[in-house]
This record gives sequence, C-alpha cells and structure tokens, in this order.
Amino acid sequence: MAFAWRAMDAFYEEDQRILGHAADVYHRIDIRPASRDLEVRDGDRLVARSSHPTVLYESGFAPRWYVPRDDVDQSALTPVEAQTFCPYKGLASYYDIGDSAKAAWSYRDAYAEVAAVSDMVSFEPDRVAVSLDGKRLEPEPGQGVVSHGIDRGLDADEPQHP
Repeated sequence: MAFAWRAMDAFYEEDQRILGHAADVYHRIDIRPASRDLEVRDGDRLVARSSHPTVLYESGFAPRWYVPRDDVDQSALTPVEAQTFCPYKGLASYYDIGDSAKAAWSYRDAYAEVAAVSDMVSFEPDRVAVSLDGKRLEPEPGQGVVSHGIDRGLDADEPQHP
C-alpha cells in the first residue's frame, strides 16, 4: 500500500492530525546534554561558541549538535522563508550565514518529545566550520534525506535536517 501524501486533505493517527508523513515506529531519537566545546565559524567570523551544547542522535543520521541561542551571534543568522517538516521534531526554520545558504536550522517549537532542542540552533558542517573540542566536524556521506513537506509554506524539495 502507498499513500499519495500530496493528494490527501489530511492524515490522522487516532485523533491527532499528522503533518507531512507518518513516523516510523522503529525510528529512535536520543538527546543528551554535553559539556564539550563547540565552535561555529563563517570564515573569520565567530558565529557560535558553547561549552554546553546538546547532541541529538537519530536513527540513520550523524549526530547533530544543537547550541542554545544565548551562545549564538544572532546577527550572523539571516532567516529564510522556507521550512521543512520532520515527523519526529516538527517544523524546521532555516538561516543563511553570510554567503552560506541554509547553513543553520532550528525547531523553534519542537514537539514535546524532543523539547530539549526546542529553539536551539544546529549548523551544517559542510556550509560553515563546526568544530567540536577543537576538531572540525565533516559531513558524513548518505546523511541527507528529502523532506516530505506538504503543508503551507513547506519546501518539499529542500533537504530535511534531523
């Protein structure tokens, strides 16, 4: 059986409307606080520095590091109108950093199950320099997925970030 997501008016699991697509019941997310040093740079500009980032481990993806907004130079983030949907975390908002398009994202109002990363900011290591304990993070092959954004304002052709 297959669902034509874009042809549906709405999709429900019990009484809850599901945006995008249904979640995989075998998909797992673990979120842990860390006391490691994370630094983000766009060229010479320091964008973020945190000694207490949060790491999100998600089935099939590289660990994603989230930084509290207080540890981010907000003037470095330029909001982008496009959003993507994650059935596990909610709506992601994106930011350009300098000339790097969609170099950061945030779940401004993440689902209750992942509230620990709500309104924190994560960064794309292939678009800006992200270092953890002095070692630069590199993108891992096969970590991108295509989003299934089907609601207002969602951009279904952009990569979705776990």
